[in-house]
Amino acid sequence: MSGKAYLVGAGPGRADLITVRGLTVLRQADVVLYDRLIAAALLDEAPAHAERIFVGKRPGHHAFRQDGINETLVRLVREGLQVVRLKGGDPGVFAHVAEEAAALAAAGLPFEIVPGVSSALAVPLYAGIPLTWRGVATAFTVVSGHEVTPHGCSGISWSLLAASPTVVVLMALGRLEQVCSALMAAGRNPDTPVALISRGATSQQATLRATLATLCDQQRLIQLPPPAVLVVGEVAALADRLAWYNPARSPGDAMLWEE
Repeated sequence: MSGKAYLVGAGPGRADLITVRGLTVLRQADVVLYDRLIAAALLDEAPAHAERIFVGKRPGHHAFRQDGINETLVRLVREGLQVVRLKGGDPGVFAHVAEEAAALAAAGLPFEIVPGVSSALAVPLYAGIPLTWRGVATAFTVVSGHEVTPHGCSGISWSLLAASPTVVVLMALGRLEQVCSALMAAGRNPDTPVALISRGATSQQATLRATLATLCDQQRLIQLPPPAVLVVGEVAALADRLAWYNPARSPGDAMLWEE
């Protein structure tokens, strides 16, 4: 059998948020290269014979560098294996799928990208926050917290970002103060409702509701743990009315960050 790579989005938090297609190819894998922010139960869905290789990244510690992941994918597919690259959320949203697909394409090897449920969409919904609201918020912007710094070279336009009805910041905790300060400096109202959602769609989910001006002080007191998604905009106020998910009644989610 010829080898092939499947670049699969595992969805956020819960194991059952993976797509049917993602689960299908996972159950046919010879090798699984997996990230840190996936439900550990998903690894049990791979065949017993499948090799499981952790390639996740933590701040300051990378099990593999990105070029090493690319090289490993190419090598394994050349060996004729069915390889699943399992990523948290959606593989096309801040998940390096372009680099991995480009390496496979350059080597002339077959691959398939399997979309996943992005944490940018699902985590706010698990906190009762739709990203759009008729007559209030008709657009949203998603940005990585790793890139947002008012003095960095990321090329982000703070004035455009501040004008977006809803702003979603993934990986938000590391530069939370810079994000809030930069949005207010660019003209966003300090009283804008915000929600910081920690470990969304798991049994450990917690949400901090505040305003753009008060969020950082409250987070210093509460210290919600990563990973976290920040939602800025009037839609964040809906969390008070639409919160439907009770983490205490959710089955325990063994997440790989706990290992």
